[in-house]
Amino acid sequence: MKEILYILALLSTTGLAAQTALYNSGNIRIHEEGQLGFHTDLINDSTFDENLGLAGFYGVVPLTVSGAFIPLFFDVELANDNGVLLQVGLDNANNTNFISGDFLTPRNQSDVTYNFLPDAFYVGEGNFSKVNGYAEVISQQNFTFPIGDNQQLRPLILNSEGVNPSAKCAYFLEDPNNPTSFNEGFDTENRPRDMGAISTVEFWRLVGNVSSTISISWNERSNMGALTDDISTIIPVGWNKSTGRWERLGEGGAVGDLDQGFVVSAPFIPDNYEILTFGALGEPTDILDLDNYLITPNGDGLNDFLTIPELDQSPNNILRIYDRNGLKVFEKRNYVNEFNGFSNVDNMVITREKGLPIGIYFYIVSMEDLNLDFQGFLYLSR
Repeated sequence: MKEILYILALLSTTGLAAQTALYNSGNIRIHEEGQLGFHTDLINDSTFDENLGLAGFYGVVPLTVSGAFIPLFFDVELANDNGVLLQVGLDNANNTNFISGDFLTPRNQSDVTYNFLPDAFYVGEGNFSKVNGYAEVISQQNFTFPIGDNQQLRPLILNSEGVNPSAKCAYFLEDPNNPTSFNEGFDTENRPRDMGAISTVEFWRLVGNVSSTISISWNERSNMGALTDDISTIIPVGWNKSTGRWERLGEGGAVGDLDQGFVVSAPFIPDNYEILTFGALGEPTDILDLDNYLITPNGDGLNDFLTIPELDQSPNNILRIYDRNGLKVFEKRNYVNEFNGFSNVDNMVITREKGLPIGIYFYIVSMEDLNLDFQGFLYLSR
């Protein structure tokens, strides 16, 4: 089959300068053991996905990959000190050899990614050669994203409980409170009472729907001393999309010192969180006293239900009730006066259908809207 290559001179909008590009409007194929070196831009307006061999991006002039179709290369080599800007994604089926320069993607367009397909891997990544923007992995379970910013490699290690149909990640050297790549900020003061400071230096964005753990690392630039003087308190945290606040993604266990180290999360669903970064454990949650209550569920209209008037101020709450032995007998999120002496928890409660035994019970209320926690007693009588 005859291969057709179109080399076009593309004039700039001013008409005063010219930029050459390789323009694909037909069938280009890199055969096995073949090599194609790009020293100019690629405009890919047709299928370019039956390639073997090597596609390399070379030189010192910054290059651009654009067009209507995503090119798919078998082996890729990057040796361009000024990098390659991807205005359309790029697929890699086998090996990416990072030598110098970055693959750059727009951080405000997560649909443009450097894509590692099911059997793809990479070598040579470092501060001087990486993905500066979004990298994506397709049909792989565990993967280390070779991502960073203009100056440093800042990888995120993903270990998933199953194969990811797709997972993508980017690193941001930005303050979460005022990120330039997002239309909203992520208030680092909007956190639980038992959480300390949250990084205002950097964060990652991870997209995926498979339960996973992550490992993220810090260095001197991360300024961990602003969070804590005890690395054992460092935890991974995430901005929960549904609650609009920061949450713990683990219980600590960081390794290293304040200048260099890493921390591993507990399992979580990445798509539930907008961004991820470092936080620190705070002081233990204060337990404040509310009233003690009398519950007499006998149908006379008096004290038939546990009513806590203060919860009107915090519709986003959790009520838990325990017996004197510490057995949880009732739990309700967004509680509105439902408890009438019957257990709703699947446990060892005896004679469940007749209601809980008469006696003293212990309750804990978490008022999440107000970052407050309360405890008290109630006496159940009939």
